[in-house]
Amino acid sequence: MTTKAFKSAGYSWRLFCGADVIERNLKAVVTRAGAARAMIVCSPSIAAKTDLPGRIEEALGDRFAGTFDGIEKDSSYASVSAATARARELKADLLIAVGGGSVVVATRAVSIFLSESGDPFDLMTQYPEGGRPVSPRLEAPKVPIVNIPTTPTSAMNRAGTGLKNPGLDHRMEFFDPKTRPLAILIDDGALMTAPDGLILSTATTVFAWAVGAMSLDVVNPLVAGDHAQAFRLALDAYRRLPGALDDPAPRRDLCLAAFLQNRAEDDGQTFVVRGPFAGDYACATALHLEYPNLKQGESTAVVHAATIRLADGVTSAQAQGPASALGVWRDGMDVSAAAEAVAGELEAIYQKAGMPVRLRDLEISRGALPAVAARTVKIFNASGDLTTPEDRIARSLAILERAW
Repeated sequence: MTTKAFKSAGYSWRLFCGADVIERNLKAVVTRAGAARAMIVCSPSIAAKTDLPGRIEEALGDRFAGTFDGIEKDSSYASVSAATARARELKADLLIAVGGGSVVVATRAVSIFLSESGDPFDLMTQYPEGGRPVSPRLEAPKVPIVNIPTTPTSAMNRAGTGLKNPGLDHRMEFFDPKTRPLAILIDDGALMTAPDGLILSTATTVFAWAVGAMSLDVVNPLVAGDHAQAFRLALDAYRRLPGALDDPAPRRDLCLAAFLQNRAEDDGQTFVVRGPFAGDYACATALHLEYPNLKQGESTAVVHAATIRLADGVTSAQAQGPASALGVWRDGMDVSAAAEAVAGELEAIYQKAGMPVRLRDLEISRGALPAVAARTVKIFNASGDLTTPEDRIARSLAILERAW
């Protein structure tokens, strides 16, 4: 029985999942949006190594405008600017993101840059010296987006955007709910184009977030239901994935788990990153930015157990949630024992998936950790209840040292 008040929020979306959903549904989605010139946004590898652009062009027929295939890893500002110019040249009135998280995020930025008149450097999140970060409101209606993910990325139905820019000491970050996709097509064939290493890495991120969600105090039954189902899907699929890389089913289930995690955040208006047994998002992202060859999944796995072992202020109920979900809870456990049991189980699961669990295994020197910790103060939504940049850096360094 629901005994406490709660509120929920949502947005308009359509989800299509299964075999050949591109051929069966894409043109109807574009037509329903009133678009006549749909542009594909993808990476060079999607264009050169898969049949997806051809499938999409054939499915769209006369509503296909063209392709931009130059999105770079980590959604670089330079490639987004080039994609925006291409969209203007083609007079695109709808964008189709085809790829993993980098492409999906980049496409949101293209929609913002097409639609807003301001300078991108004024539109992005600002980090005033000594103050809290401020994300400007972006008021203009946005060019609609359709996402066709090739990996189980949590980016597929979010509203935040982060771009790599070597000229800055942090990412260019934007937030606009109007850049959420009007439709998501989880196509079996598209998912099977992702290389094994990439799919394992992105699956790790989805699984880690599902674990973190189980440690949240939730009074909204809609959120609790989505968290529980997302965890069940993610755990089963993540365990099966290394031995079933030729099967679209685990990839599909991981995509659905990511979708449910995001929907739960919308309904509960609470970020999973806040969960006491979540991996430290700031540390994981800072590692990924400091070492570009390190994927997000690896950087998430390597700090997750350390974050749990250092968690403080955790209640028994918060600890029991993930411990029970992972099957390691025992009657009489205190918080410390539950945390250690969860951390140990996660390390075993990650190692079976081929993920690192120690920073030293990645040949990252201990002396480099302060520089990584310093990066964490300019990652939006990652500070949680830490009140100062000094607190954030100290906390991050402690986690990184424990993970080393």
